[in-house]
Formats: sequence, C-alpha cells, structure tokens
Amino acid sequence: MYIPQPYYFLRWLYPEAIFRLSTGGNNKLCLTFDDGPDPVSTPKILDLTGEYGIKAVFFCTGENALRYPGLLQQITKSGHVIANHGFSHLDGWKTGTETYVKDVDRASELLSSKIFRPPYGRLTPGQYLELKKRYTIFFWDIMPYDYDRDLLPELSYKILCKKLRPGSVIALHDKAEASSQVYLRQFIEYSLESRYSFILPELH
Repeated sequence: MYIPQPYYFLRWLYPEAIFRLSTGGNNKLCLTFDDGPDPVSTPKILDLTGEYGIKAVFFCTGENALRYPGLLQQITKSGHVIANHGFSHLDGWKTGTETYVKDVDRASELLSSKIFRPPYGRLTPGQYLELKKRYTIFFWDIMPYDYDRDLLPELSYKILCKKLRPGSVIALHDKAEASSQVYLRQFIEYSLESRYSFILPELH
C-alpha cells in the first residue's frame, strides 16, 4: 500500500515543520530532491531544471557532499538551494537523539544550511524538539515513491499527478535508480501546462 502524503497527525506532532507551502491559493509548487549529489543523476537534473528555468531544493547528505564537492558547487551556481539531509542518512526511529543530532550538525558544517529534512521522514519527538531550535524542519506534501524499484515509473508518475495541489512540496530523489529520472521532463511539462509554477520556499 502506497501512502504518498504524510499522515495528518504528523502535522500535529511537528507543528513548526513545513509540509506544504502557503501560496494564497495560487498554483505554485516546490520541487525538492533527496540523497544527492550523485554523479549520474545530479547533472541531468541540473540540465533539465535549467532548461525550464526552475529552481529546486537539494537535500544532500554530508557523505555525498564530501564525495562530490564539485557537484555541490554546481547546484549552488545554478541557483538552487542546498539543504541538510543528515551526514550519514540515519533512521531517526532507530537512532538515539544525541547521535542523531550530532549527525545532522556534522552535515550542516559541510552544507552551511539551516534547512533539514529527516531521512525516511522518521523523526522522534525528542529529536524534533532539539533540532527545531536551530533548523527549519522540512518534510513534504507528496512523495511518489520514485525510490521504490518495485513501483513502475508510470505508476509513480500517476501518483504524483493525482495528488498535486497548490503549495505541494514534492519530494523526489537525486539518484540514478530513481524512477523520477524517467518522467521528470514529462512532469515539469504537465505542471506548466496545468498552469503551475515552481518556487523556492521563503524561509526566515
């Protein structure tokens, strides 16, 4: 069973976290990519978003930032936002708060970002309370399971388009095996034809 949108109770549990942008009813979307940078997928995403003049948020891991610093620079030079996805992509439900927070802080030193998305979307209340003191916690409104190799790209694409709504924060993945690599151009064109535009979040 696929559940592309977060359970509503999570919005209550993490009241200051971002799941969806307030757009005043305007057809605006926020495109984000997790787990990069990646030497195969990142250049393709940058080329495609550049072609359409779209800016996105790249939630990078510290490990990949160390491996591919040149790609990190390319993301920034292209006008996109670099954000924190933890240093080693830890599962918050399986990690103690002190260890988890240290991992996030370690990534922040490399990424210079105060925007954090928990890997797997898994964050304990204690981790949240500690991290929100110095980070904006940024979840998503739609994740179409593009990381799931058992889900055909056309089905992932169908989930994404069906759930699309003004203010949606869309979580895709910056990795070669992600099915969004197959349909990203199609999705961008569908969104533009449907009178949506893509924006970066205004964070203070």
